[in-house]
Amino acid sequence: MRQIRNFLAVISLYIFASSACFAATLTGTVKGPDGAPFEGAFVQAQNAKTRMSFIVLSNSEGRYRVEKLPAGEYRVTSRATGFRTDQIPALTLTENQDASQDLALLKAPIRWSELSIYQAKQLIPASTGKDTLYAHCFVCHGFQTRMASMRRDLDGWNDRVQFMRDAMHFSLGWRFNDKDAKEVAEFLNNSFGQDATLAKSPADLPDYKNTTRKFTGDALNIVYVEYEMPGPSRMPFSAAPGKDGYIWIPNFGIANKISRLDPKTGAVEDFPVPAEGTAAVHSAVEAPDGSVWLTEQATNRLGRWDPKTQKITEFQDAYLPDKVGTEDGGSRHTVRFDPDGNAWATGYPLTRYDRETGKFKDFWGVADHTYGLEPDKDGNIWFTNPGTGQIGKADWKTLKIQQWTVPTKDGYERRLEFDSAGILWFGEYQNGKVGRFDPKTETFKEYDLPGGKDVFPYGIGIDTDQQVWYSSYYMDVLGRIDPRTGKITEYPFPHSENTIREFFRDSEGKMWYGSPSNNKVGYFYLASPAGKSAK
Repeated sequence: MRQIRNFLAVISLYIFASSACFAATLTGTVKGPDGAPFEGAFVQAQNAKTRMSFIVLSNSEGRYRVEKLPAGEYRVTSRATGFRTDQIPALTLTENQDASQDLALLKAPIRWSELSIYQAKQLIPASTGKDTLYAHCFVCHGFQTRMASMRRDLDGWNDRVQFMRDAMHFSLGWRFNDKDAKEVAEFLNNSFGQDATLAKSPADLPDYKNTTRKFTGDALNIVYVEYEMPGPSRMPFSAAPGKDGYIWIPNFGIANKISRLDPKTGAVEDFPVPAEGTAAVHSAVEAPDGSVWLTEQATNRLGRWDPKTQKITEFQDAYLPDKVGTEDGGSRHTVRFDPDGNAWATGYPLTRYDRETGKFKDFWGVADHTYGLEPDKDGNIWFTNPGTGQIGKADWKTLKIQQWTVPTKDGYERRLEFDSAGILWFGEYQNGKVGRFDPKTETFKEYDLPGGKDVFPYGIGIDTDQQVWYSSYYMDVLGRIDPRTGKITEYPFPHSENTIREFFRDSEGKMWYGSPSNNKVGYFYLASPAGKSAK
């Protein structure tokens, strides 16, 4: 029997490796309106059947190369801010085909929806409504997809603001009053309403060019592969690989479900949570036993998806008596596991759920406001504590907690990740820094990021080469830190409002992410100019 299993395993590996070889390659040149080669244009080849998109950038000679395209019909487009391509006929690619398609860019209006949150902050005139919007609404999304991309009158904006107050009552209900709502609606009407006073195109403003980012040639070798969510406004907060190759996706807000993506076919299957009203599923991660645990930020619950029944069971944690239904009275953000399979979650506060007893252990008074979460090689649970400006460790056996204060104050530490040497890396969201902590020497080192406090580093990931990646929430770029040299490279992201919160690396080295505002999940990797994966 063992020989049969081994034989089948070898055959499966051979079939998989062979199928990876039978993939098409698309190359060509992108030219600008003047006929000259265009550098830094995004080229996207989207499969008509699976809706998978393969996205690369044109180099200094205008050339691009898209590899590993499964056979099928593709729509190929190119774009850059202020430029677009005309519709071109669909291409049908066969296995192992080398195809070519040159692209010509045309001038196009620069729209507010193409800008980053950082650019809008610099260009839109100051107002109380703008400050309130940035402080409360941009925690979950930006202005591009939900505000700048549509026109409404004042009544329409008032309706949308009230909708968000109702949907996000657990977060906004207690700190966003009627006066705030009125000011935000008026700001949106003045900026993006039917009779907006804001310049129709940001390019008409004298400071626009000073807000644009420039990228080095090294930054143009990034490759993105993306998948569209099957329904609107899913808000996929992350994309976590499981052991069987599926990708698990938490749908934030009112979607009230987790999703399972088959990255080979692009098929997405949904699993609803029992919660009524807004669940705000923040995290969904597969446990070692194959079950999938999730967090509900709005209800202060954990959930467990059973791989046999494919149903979700919820577990309710207690609120503080005087703050029932509010985020600071109890909420769940990120979930991970200790060696005994117990589920740990951050939020208000740090929590451990004991799977044998079915009881929560809440660390109120010690770790009240926590966010990022990651176990070390010994199973101890590390977390960020933005409420106190600390990172901490919970001994998974004794439940004893230690915490260390980050050197730069008021950083609002977000995600964290261990490299192969056991060094802990974390983002300082409000300080424009990435921090490094050595648990052995208990020492910190901080890296100042290009753009300073306007970067807002959120997701943190470590690739197979032990390079440290971060996502810029405000600037719509990804950054990579080389720990050996300290060099930082910024990479353009193919969409505005990336709002990436977390990176997960799969067994093949792909770096997975969710772009909730764009309703997409995907992964990225680096390729050489010849199109081969960078090592």
